[in-house]
Amino acid sequence: MGFPTIRPRRLRATSSLRALVRETSLAPSDFVYPLFFHAGIEEPRPIRTMPGISQLPVSHAAEQAKGLVARGVRSAILFGLPKTKDATGSSGLDPDGPVPRAVKAMKSAAPELVVMTDVCVDEYTDHGHCGILRTRRDGEVEVDNDATVEILARMAVMHAGAGADIVAPSDMMDGRVGAIRRALDGAGFETTAIMSYAVKYASAFYGPFREAADCAPQFGDRAGYQMDPGNAREALREAALDEAEGADLLMVKPALPYLDVLRDVRKATNLPLAAYNVSGEYSMLHAAAAAGMIDLDRAMMEVLTSIRRAGADLILTYHALRAAELLGG
Repeated sequence: MGFPTIRPRRLRATSSLRALVRETSLAPSDFVYPLFFHAGIEEPRPIRTMPGISQLPVSHAAEQAKGLVARGVRSAILFGLPKTKDATGSSGLDPDGPVPRAVKAMKSAAPELVVMTDVCVDEYTDHGHCGILRTRRDGEVEVDNDATVEILARMAVMHAGAGADIVAPSDMMDGRVGAIRRALDGAGFETTAIMSYAVKYASAFYGPFREAADCAPQFGDRAGYQMDPGNAREALREAALDEAEGADLLMVKPALPYLDVLRDVRKATNLPLAAYNVSGEYSMLHAAAAAGMIDLDRAMMEVLTSIRRAGADLILTYHALRAAELLGG
């Protein structure tokens, strides 16, 4: 007596039919494009470790905004590189700094573009950490959580005043979402949304970004305030805390090593969920393609699809322009 014949379940059909019933799809509107605006340059400055990505002068902000909208990419997140840095990141509170100026230019040129801003002090401090530092009695240096949160709230209000639609605290300080929400509401920016970097791991994949934003720590590391890569349940606690404090969107960062965490957070919240396809992930694909190991476009689209499939509503990615082009944007 033999086994019964099993009919194959995989759909055998034309490419048009496969596209019609595809479970996970991508569109240019799924992407958020990171941009680095430098207050001290007049021409784009290519980033050595990130092929195709440059630090940009603020004078290019309007052009960037129009180009994104033309490609169907509906959002950008802005990072600033100031002319001067100090221990408290005071240049991050300058209303004439690169981020506020770029926000104004982009919203004027393309009002429909959703402009997000990174809210953190690491780009503005001379030590490169995401918080204001203090020295304990025993001589150890640590981040002053409460002093940092105060500055983050002021920075968020300034960005909202420049026209930012969404402010995105990336520091991982305790209580910063609630403080930012209170500050925004108190200043009349009730409709400015907060996208919290709720789940941000102490990852090895941030290296190229730290060159792009000139924010590598000058001593120590960020493991004291970013998450341990071995922890998944902690991610759910962090996300729940930020949601309770008033976050409008949540983020998991990085994306690829934490797709399981992304899926877990997706199941735990009904808030819009973003994932950051970070610089190291981007540069890794380019390096492999340059060595002839992979087809860059195919690998890129497979990676972005995997992030969407795991549960991301939005993907912050340096691949946004090329992916939008391939998708017909």
